[in-house]
Amino acid sequence: MTDALKRLSDEGVAIWLDDLSRQRITSGNLAELIDQQHVVGVTTNPSIFQKAISEGHGYDQQLADLAARKVTVDEAIRMITTADVRDAADILRPVYDSTDGQDGRVSIEVDPRLAHNTTATIAEAKQLAWLVDRPNTLIKIPATKAGLPAITEVIGLGISVNVTLIFSLERYRAVMDAYLAGLEKAKERGLDISLIHSVASFFVSRVDSEIDKRLTALGTDEALALKGKAALANARLAYEAYEEVFSSERWAALDKAQANKQRPLWASTGVKDPAYKDTLYVVDLVAPGTVNTMPEATLEATADHGEVTGDTVRGTYEQSRTELAAIEALGVSYDDVVQLLEDEGVDKFEASWNDLLKSTEAELQRLAPSEA
Repeated sequence: MTDALKRLSDEGVAIWLDDLSRQRITSGNLAELIDQQHVVGVTTNPSIFQKAISEGHGYDQQLADLAARKVTVDEAIRMITTADVRDAADILRPVYDSTDGQDGRVSIEVDPRLAHNTTATIAEAKQLAWLVDRPNTLIKIPATKAGLPAITEVIGLGISVNVTLIFSLERYRAVMDAYLAGLEKAKERGLDISLIHSVASFFVSRVDSEIDKRLTALGTDEALALKGKAALANARLAYEAYEEVFSSERWAALDKAQANKQRPLWASTGVKDPAYKDTLYVVDLVAPGTVNTMPEATLEATADHGEVTGDTVRGTYEQSRTELAAIEALGVSYDDVVQLLEDEGVDKFEASWNDLLKSTEAELQRLAPSEA
């Protein structure tokens, strides 16, 4: 057991792994991380699956079977990814049972090409929930404008959701509103809302990457002194918004019906700038009732030398507001940055999905049985 990760868990931070592959499942590595590194959940995205399927031969047998059946490449990808998520969900099931469904979760994303289509996103979310068929699955829906009504409808159907690609405080508030509206719908439909769970994935490191680039371009001492401040300030103010929404009268009515809070999840926590400590977006975002999903390198760095000193979020709100205001005052537009990051996030996942389609199609052709 590693003390830093245990301390993080003790502070109320759920440690999730931001990675999944068949090799990780079959080798026993995922079970080992759960057993020894306090990992209590897994997140996936199109980039993660693209990397997993294009490396090694762990998927050859399934791909050969799919090629023999002449399935489409889209169906092949869904069969492969849902199989991995199902197996990971089974490995995490004891965690799910012991935490009353709070953790032990595995996330799978709707096709990113549907990010701007509400109706198709809802249909895809229902299909994924049916295909994986595990209670400890979270369906990932992007927090685009078209994604918001889809979140409400999917939650309203009793399907648990991981809302992804949140960059701005305004959009985060809209996400929490969509979640509460979904719970209200589910309650009206007579569903047991105590079984519905959700996390809101607030992206961290990419905010610093973009804002730091603009501050560096300005080059003044004042601008350079603000580098590395924006992402933490943004995430900390998101937690302030979370505290506010989940102590409101609207929430109190749902709380009485045993609803679950939608936990903030810190995503994109791998540090991009080598000048920063590699545990920055873990140890400086410690607050109760949060999730931190880490790439394995960040998990290992935290286990090795992370200094967890207690809550590093509450009590920082005024300072965070001051830092974001100072950045804005220099002419770096917050609204412009967060919209750019959302657009880029959707584009990157779509590009990864298209790469996944191409590499899977090539594998299906390679493994297709020769016609007699």
